[in-house]
Amino acid sequence: MRIVVAGGTGVVGTPTVEAVRSAGHEAVVLSRSHGVDLVSGRGLEAALTGADAVIDVVSVETLKASTAIEFFTAATGNLLAAAADTGVGHVVLLSIVGIDRIPYDYYAGKVAQEKLVSASAVPSTILRATQFHEFAAQMFARAKAGPLHLAPRARTQPVAAREVAERLVTLAIGDAQGRVPDFAGPREEQLADMVRAYARRIGYRGWIPALNVPGPQMAGMRAGKALPGPDAVRGTQTFTEWLAEAVPARAD
Repeated sequence: MRIVVAGGTGVVGTPTVEAVRSAGHEAVVLSRSHGVDLVSGRGLEAALTGADAVIDVVSVETLKASTAIEFFTAATGNLLAAAADTGVGHVVLLSIVGIDRIPYDYYAGKVAQEKLVSASAVPSTILRATQFHEFAAQMFARAKAGPLHLAPRARTQPVAAREVAERLVTLAIGDAQGRVPDFAGPREEQLADMVRAYARRIGYRGWIPALNVPGPQMAGMRAGKALPGPDAVRGTQTFTEWLAEAVPARAD
């Protein structure tokens, strides 16, 4: 099969491309660095010609709902239109657990994106996943008060991006299923503990206070609204195992 990966250079896009190839299929990467602009549609139809399936893992760095909605509407809208025009038989979208339960601006864009995919004439599958293990590193870098790093309190069930990638490929080579069960890590974790463990792993020994960070995303996560339901499919790699494997240990 020829499988196109939109956003194939990111945290989950890169292992998705690897998973496509490991499964014996041809992978085509859609990204600006590969000459395709999803927002404008430049190069899109040519890249999709001859494709059997598309995996959409595109993302955008923004904290504004209007920007997120505009981006996902344009990017995924163009992708779906090109898929229909070129006869692509299956589009698989990666989404996020809890986007319809947490009033977070970025999630508004993902909700709009899901609606586009569901309404499209192209057969589709939507997989919602929980936060990746890399979320701890992102929070360590972003949750700061001046020079002080913070450890946000939140409930999460992080999953390995590699396992999400493998799940996406399994779905892509099968028939379209609409919304499928969520995909999550093997166990619930406390985000504050994850951030501190990551910090220790990279050699940071400063004080990292755990606290309730304001904002709808963290409030929703503290309330458990980003956790998977009982029917979720679960991966196997724990955060501790990922940390030991993926993050080089550094001395003080």
